[in-house]
Amino acid sequence: MSAPTMPTDSLGNVITVAESDDVLVVEASDGSRWELVCGLEVHAELATATKMFSGAPNHFGDEPNTNIDPVTLGLPGTLPVVNQQAVELAARFGCAVEASVQRSVFSRKNYFYPDMPKNFQISQYDQPIVVDGRLELPSGHVVGIERAHLEEDTGKSTHVGGAGRIKGADHSLVDYNRAGVPLLEIVSRPHVRSAEQARQYVAELRSILVACEISDGKMEEGSMRVDANISVRREGSDELRTRCEIKNVNSLRSLVRAIEHEARRQAELHASGGTVTQETRHWDESDGRTHTMRSKEEADDYRYFPEPDLVPIDLGAERVAQIAAALPLLPAQRRRRLAEVTGEPVTAEAVVVTVERGQDDQAVAAIELGADAGRVLVHVVQNLAVDGGAELEPARLAELVELETSGDLTATQAKQVLAELVADPSATAAGVAKAKGFEAMDTGALEAIVDGVIAANPAEWEQFRAGDDKARKKLSGFFTGQIMKASKGQADGRAVAQLLAARSAG
Repeated sequence: MSAPTMPTDSLGNVITVAESDDVLVVEASDGSRWELVCGLEVHAELATATKMFSGAPNHFGDEPNTNIDPVTLGLPGTLPVVNQQAVELAARFGCAVEASVQRSVFSRKNYFYPDMPKNFQISQYDQPIVVDGRLELPSGHVVGIERAHLEEDTGKSTHVGGAGRIKGADHSLVDYNRAGVPLLEIVSRPHVRSAEQARQYVAELRSILVACEISDGKMEEGSMRVDANISVRREGSDELRTRCEIKNVNSLRSLVRAIEHEARRQAELHASGGTVTQETRHWDESDGRTHTMRSKEEADDYRYFPEPDLVPIDLGAERVAQIAAALPLLPAQRRRRLAEVTGEPVTAEAVVVTVERGQDDQAVAAIELGADAGRVLVHVVQNLAVDGGAELEPARLAELVELETSGDLTATQAKQVLAELVADPSATAAGVAKAKGFEAMDTGALEAIVDGVIAANPAEWEQFRAGDDKARKKLSGFFTGQIMKASKGQADGRAVAQLLAARSAG
């Protein structure tokens, strides 16, 4: 017997995942085993009409350097004015993740870069607006949120020539349209233990930001960007080792690949007696590796001090309570609601997928109209993942499921009818079934077909009767297929299974 194949990461490096707690464990070349410790920083541009500290438009995709004003450009004599909507959107996020929304103070974060015209960024440092939240993932794992703070975005540099990075470029262009756009930086605790958890965390965060209309969450436009702080430690240890920060990952696929690669790189360094240097690294999608950008700055390097031109922000308990009361149902709440009405676990794939697609209202309404919960979930997950599927009225879905569960339609026929309902908003399930000539097969006629198929395949039938569960399952599919073919798709699959079981027991 050949040895089992070990799972690998996206670069072909051997990894194993401990299923009990979903920890990414990397096996280094010397046989030592290292587990991932990861915290994520997500930068979300807020869905405001204007910028964080001025009235310049906050809009993506316009001609370069058109959404600017004296404040955006940091011209002498200009003063910032806080965007009230941005503050309330930050508070909305805090309420959504069960965090404390507190009195906050703006500070100057000093550093030089050409796309930051003032040579400092107005941000929040030791008194952020949101602290101590939590985010429940679809898997049930909970990631703590340390803080979320408001700040202004920088401009965008485009390096022309070379590989598109500053090293080797012929020259650089700067677009200040993004400078001053309101940002909410969301910092998790180091509770992320696998690349899949990281993917779920960012996807869940994005769902919350979009559902609450805090941000559009468009990673492809840069309105949501992820930094991953990654370290590894010996399997089973509780130590925290030196971390590296992977900057500005802009897709979930890249995030997974970057974490896998960086964990492997650090594990090999430790295993060989080397030292991991605390630094900021860049993920290169083309070669599937991280590369050094610069040494990692500490808070002291930024020379933070309170912004002298802005007063502290305090919404007050009453306003925060009003914001919390106006929140929509959030993804975790929607999963719990769907699980409750279907009887499925909250972590069940059908529940998670239905909520991710935003079809849980459709499913819940159909079930509340009396439709069988299991069949509703099957249709939503398998048959309504098409254009127009999410727009099918719950009453029409419920009617279809009723015809199916009553035996008037087989599963195959129900799928065909459902496709017609999606294509024709005026059609009814009963009307489509009648037009297609779908009728429940008479029990006697179905029994005759089953007996005929059994008689035509005596060797397979004997194996079916005498075989183990695996063989019976395989041959059950064979016989069901033959019976469906003989009945021209009109046989009900459940009735066929019952007849096969009865015949084999007789």
